[in-house]
Amino acid sequence: MTKPDSPLWRFGAATAALATAFAVVACGSNAGNGAVPIPPGPHNGHAGQPPAPTQPLRAGERFVDLKMAEAYTPAPPEGGGTDEYRCQVIDPGLTKAAFVTGTQVTPENVALAHHAIVYAVPPAGAAAVREQDAKTPGLGWQCFGGTGVPGAEVEEGEAAWVDTWAPGASETLFTEDVGFKLEPGSLIVLQMHYNLLASDGKPAGSDRSAVRLRLTDGTPQTRELDTFPLDAPTDLPCAADESGPLCDRAASIADVTKRFGPEVGGTADEQLEECGQSAPKPGNTQTCDQEVPAPMTLFAGFGHMHLLGRSIKVELNPGKPNAKVVLDVPQFDFDNQRLVKLPEPVEIGPGDTLRVTCTHDAGLRKKLPQLSKLPPRYVVWGDGTSDEMCTGIMTVSPRRS
Repeated sequence: MTKPDSPLWRFGAATAALATAFAVVACGSNAGNGAVPIPPGPHNGHAGQPPAPTQPLRAGERFVDLKMAEAYTPAPPEGGGTDEYRCQVIDPGLTKAAFVTGTQVTPENVALAHHAIVYAVPPAGAAAVREQDAKTPGLGWQCFGGTGVPGAEVEEGEAAWVDTWAPGASETLFTEDVGFKLEPGSLIVLQMHYNLLASDGKPAGSDRSAVRLRLTDGTPQTRELDTFPLDAPTDLPCAADESGPLCDRAASIADVTKRFGPEVGGTADEQLEECGQSAPKPGNTQTCDQEVPAPMTLFAGFGHMHLLGRSIKVELNPGKPNAKVVLDVPQFDFDNQRLVKLPEPVEIGPGDTLRVTCTHDAGLRKKLPQLSKLPPRYVVWGDGTSDEMCTGIMTVSPRRS
């Protein structure tokens, strides 16, 4: 049963007129009829590819070119590894509402930029983002699973995951009358994943990446996109050949709480309750059923896990005659979390159930530089590199009556 304060309930309570047509243009996509091809192996070296050309402006559109406030020199995290995840706040300076109908990330240093995520934070979360930026030394702040800012997280329905970029990707382009709405005071958070493998984990120059937004003022017919997450618990025990104090679930949750606070630390047990599960079921694969609270349309989606993720699937009404798989990523790649368009929009509403299923693999821990030097742990939900998530992030619209 969905709780009244859950992201799905909050989304279902919203009433906005949104898209009935949706398209994504991205490098490596297959016209929306399946998953984007997965590059071989996690954290593959795909830097150095030139950016694909931008599509021409359409009627009523304009480009807004934004840059990081200043150049940033990435450095490896404490404890070893060659990857840094850094979030930067960028103010688009809007004085009136506008719709984002396309995005394109252009890194300055393609030798370092491994992938990027563009988040849109509404005015309600802007103060929290600015506070995080102000209290963190240097440019921006460390982040990994999302924006890393309580009050501006996608998993809580407080921000929108607008786009994911990888080297060689083209502009993500929506149909003309559809977009993510930005109110005056909204902010863009750009998460850059820098990989220092080529420099053996040592600083290797600076980067000042840019984001190009394709904006339109919209018309009375323009319809607003939104994202909402479908979460399942993560209860991944240590591998059979691993041991240590953090291989205990309670100890691991206490560690997450110490690092990120009680709100994040309490998520593991809260998810069990929201998913109707009386006790954790340790294992590689976890699942959660959520009832759909209001009429809405599914257009696209993508799976979000961390470095131990193997696969993710979202099903509609599993086990029933009208069952349908609405998202299937059989080979999850953290560096290629591409939006996958459904072949056709799917109408859902009260009486329907959405099931998200994730499979993780603790054996990957020894194979990844950023995890291999960390102590083994019983992995639960958390924001850190060594923690995990299981979220099907769907692009949706409440349906007009």
